[in-house]
Amino acid sequence: MRDVEACLRVEQEFQQKITWRISPRPFQIDRNTYAEIESLGALLLEFYRCIQELYFGSASGRLPRWIGEYLELGKPEQVIEYGRMRRFRRDVPLIIRPDILLTEDGLAITELDSVPGGFGLTAELGRAYTLLGYDVIGGPDGIVQGFAQGIRGMVEEEPVAAIVVSEESSDYREEMEWLAKALREQGLMCFAVAPQELVFQEDGLYIRAAGEIMRITVLYRFFELFDLKNIPKIDLIMYAVRKRLVRVTPPLKSYLEEKLNFALFHHPSLAEWWEERLGEGFAKLRAVIPQTWVVDNRPLPPHAVIPGLEVNGRPVTDFSQVAQATQSGREFVLKVSGFSALAWGSRGVAVGQDLSQADWNRRVAEALESFPTNPYILQEFRKARQVETAYYDSGNGTVREMRGRVRLCPYFFVHGPGVSLGGILATICPADKKLIHGMVDAVMVPTMVDGS
Repeated sequence: MRDVEACLRVEQEFQQKITWRISPRPFQIDRNTYAEIESLGALLLEFYRCIQELYFGSASGRLPRWIGEYLELGKPEQVIEYGRMRRFRRDVPLIIRPDILLTEDGLAITELDSVPGGFGLTAELGRAYTLLGYDVIGGPDGIVQGFAQGIRGMVEEEPVAAIVVSEESSDYREEMEWLAKALREQGLMCFAVAPQELVFQEDGLYIRAAGEIMRITVLYRFFELFDLKNIPKIDLIMYAVRKRLVRVTPPLKSYLEEKLNFALFHHPSLAEWWEERLGEGFAKLRAVIPQTWVVDNRPLPPHAVIPGLEVNGRPVTDFSQVAQATQSGREFVLKVSGFSALAWGSRGVAVGQDLSQADWNRRVAEALESFPTNPYILQEFRKARQVETAYYDSGNGTVREMRGRVRLCPYFFVHGPGVSLGGILATICPADKKLIHGMVDAVMVPTMVDGS
């Protein structure tokens, strides 16, 4: 009965709408796993800085031109122009969130999200399970304090922040409103607004809130760059950013939001460059980032092969050959790289072993045809190991055990030269699901260290 009571208490006290399975306890990881995850924050921040160096080095001719060409595929001139502005050259995202699978061989970072959802949800989950007596990673306010510290570090004066949530991202509006309220309760003026609620004046952007009109100094961008044409008042927002009338994070840098950055990391001709910059971290990231390739439909010279890619035990000379892989040999995932409505969530993802031969052929053909407008990546499939969890079954009022596979999403907050870990969201899907993401059948809980 104690587990049932815990689930009911979370359900009763949770302010956001619950669309997942409630567990009576947080997900537990051992101390070594926690230490490994925590150490990734500084390393992934350096990864972002390296991507910026690659991009600008390519643009200037110091590094191969093809790097920048890949990162600019399908981007409108306005997005490229803002991404190249020298005044924002050192800007990195406020939040770094890797998607981490727990596999039999250790951790696997399958994606890196710089415009993530879920941190408002993780913040409230942290508070809810702290009230149950659990010592969750980040504590009850790790997310809120990390976000506030990062925002305050962006401007010299006490900031007024707006979390601007687009219509395309409206599913996250509720958690952003919860987070903004929690930030105000801790002394940071912050409001979650739609783009059309912004008011432009000559000296900046304003919002009407708390019975007055306030000039915002930091804009948290909760909208995607591919969606700019659908954002109300986007020209005024971009003007204010360009004129430094407001600071914006995540920065308007599409090249930081491409999954193909993992392919650049694994490219053999860049290995020495990466190792020089990351030092010991290079080997560490190599172990946790799956091998990744850009699905490029251009022909190779007759004697060339795609480095590290084999199908049915043979080297690959053309990406169309990936379609010939047998089902057991299809240990690959196809994903849209970025700058597309299909690039977030699970909408643009195809797991090779999940598909029939005909469907796999079709998805490979679609990926090839999509280049160069919306490039895809091909990634080595890493299988998450099975874990045990429990959830509240509202149909019969009992707590049931469940075997599943887990994705861990740590939220790292950038402030100054360093990062802090605000919390880790665990999403546990039933074991028969190949893709792990938020769904009605998933358990979503904060994470704690075993024995704490």
